[in-house]
Amino acid sequence: MLLVADSSALITLAACDALDLLERLFDRVRVPKVVRHEVVVPGKPFAVELQEFLRGKAEEVNLQHFVIAAGGLGQGELEAMALVRLLNADLLLIDDRRARAVAEINEIKSVGSLGILVLAKRKGLISKIRPYIDRIQASQIYLGPDVVAEVLRAADEA
Repeated sequence: MLLVADSSALITLAACDALDLLERLFDRVRVPKVVRHEVVVPGKPFAVELQEFLRGKAEEVNLQHFVIAAGGLGQGELEAMALVRLLNADLLLIDDRRARAVAEINEIKSVGSLGILVLAKRKGLISKIRPYIDRIQASQIYLGPDVVAEVLRAADEA
């Protein structure tokens, strides 16, 4: 399976030391070059980890060949959706709620970073999701209490 990722979800997975789960769950992981540039800026949180993880995974995307209904999205989100189409990827990893709605309108199947943790638990790659959520929250990434409760229920940890 091929996964295309956007920056916010990658940062969240880096925050809980779970980037390796992507390579264990998917045959290939790719990102648009613009996403890679967004996350490896020196001084940004997890830039070093993401630079290493994304080595050899960045692809050039030319948006002129794509029409994607995309009100108010950033360049990285748009290029990630275009790359899904270009590579005929199976799944888009993206956390932004608006971007996920746009992906759905464009018939692009998506999952968020917490969905990756649920999938990893279901596949037996991790035993508990709660420690990952605790690390994400300790990193100052905000997770709403309703989202946390929903994810813990989905993972049978409620």
